Amino acid sequence: MQTRSQTLQFLAPSLWRRIAGAVHEVVQGDGDRAQTLRHAVAAFLIRVASAGILYASQIVLARWMGTFEYGIYVFVWTWVLVLGGISSAGLSFAMIRLVPQLRETEDTAQLRGLLFGGRLFSVGLSTFIAGAAGTLLWLFPQALAQHYVLPVFLALVCLPLYTLTDVQDGIGRGQAWMGVALLPPYVFRPILLLAAMTCAVGLGLPATAVTAAAAAIFATWLSAIMQTIALHLRLRKFLPQGPRTYAPGAWAGTALPLLVIGACEMLMQNVDVLVISMHMTPADAGIYYAAAKTMSLIMFVHYAVGSAVASRFAALHARGDHDELRRFVRDAVNWTFWPSLAAAVAVLLLGRPLLSLFGPQFLTGYPVMLILVVGFLSRSAMGPSEFLLNMLGEQRACAHSLLVAALICVCLNLLLVPLWGLIGAATSTAAALASVAALNYFAVRRRLNLDVAIWANLKWREPRDADQTQ
Repeated sequence: MQTRSQTLQFLAPSLWRRIAGAVHEVVQGDGDRAQTLRHAVAAFLIRVASAGILYASQIVLARWMGTFEYGIYVFVWTWVLVLGGISSAGLSFAMIRLVPQLRETEDTAQLRGLLFGGRLFSVGLSTFIAGAAGTLLWLFPQALAQHYVLPVFLALVCLPLYTLTDVQDGIGRGQAWMGVALLPPYVFRPILLLAAMTCAVGLGLPATAVTAAAAAIFATWLSAIMQTIALHLRLRKFLPQGPRTYAPGAWAGTALPLLVIGACEMLMQNVDVLVISMHMTPADAGIYYAAAKTMSLIMFVHYAVGSAVASRFAALHARGDHDELRRFVRDAVNWTFWPSLAAAVAVLLLGRPLLSLFGPQFLTGYPVMLILVVGFLSRSAMGPSEFLLNMLGEQRACAHSLLVAALICVCLNLLLVPLWGLIGAATSTAAALASVAALNYFAVRRRLNLDVAIWANLKWREPRDADQTQ
């Protein structure tokens, strides 16, 4: 029998060869897989940088504002996220699928129409929603506690340009332009927010939710304008001027199920904060938000891989290359789960020190992290299954899964938050995340004949079709 040292000596060169081979493929590979892997790495690095910047900015805001004012800001910005997800009308996700499809079929006239009309429609709809919400709040100010009213009014000003950024994010991801897609919303916007807030505090303005909401207007509008200019310059090289054709019926057929998906996704991510704000204090909402955002750092892996592979899923499907699609799904599942697991272990080990950065009172949110990690890892274990369903024409199945999970999330939060407080919110959200993971898994097996579970796609096992496992 080999001794332990002999075994390690045997395995070490093989391990280093595999690592070196993977690095070589990312840096110098010229095939479709290598190109997509580069996009995944780029998206991953951007999301890592974004997570760090966003997290640091939230720590600074919490330190400056205190739990009460920070909780107010969390509440109003959560409403921007929810309304922004609705205002895009599903186009932010539809762009990821439609842009590569129209590019593959070389329908440049309809592609021009989609890029122009989709953005114009989303800005118009979001402006209408912001105006309607502001009017309702003006007519019925008693619907919210007084300390929420002015920050909400200011936050609604962010909505049109927030939605434009969201749609242009989808355009960039559909073209695999990760910098244009991800840098403005995930890197530039939090940096600009922090810079604006720093200037405001330096000028002697109070560090309140009102000041933070005003800083958010500056950051949201400027980052959207920067993204629009960058996208225009890239599109001008890729897509010359020419006639535009519009197919709103076909676009709506793709976008509306994706609207349900986006709205349900927003609910699952944010309903816990909103219900806590209804039944508990702004300070409680701030503590929960800090803990949830700390634990959700692991999800940047899921979304980074999904952002990189989504357009590739659509292109392979449009090309009819089912064997390559199956191999690529296997890669995507492994790229999603193992880094997520490593990140989860690291975040839990550092959880208390990370929460203490917000302030000593935020340490009470650590049990929230222990519960939420179950839901996040359940979702990562199924790879980017929702991206796969959406890109391969099964967005209705994905919408059904998310709708059921969102209803579970809302109902459980309304039931458990009054009973168990922050623990009830975390339990509700984790249950909803595990539910959507299971529902998407069965939808992919049934409709696409693929098995996306990590245990069926381990690197040392041969990938299996769903029909082979039955």
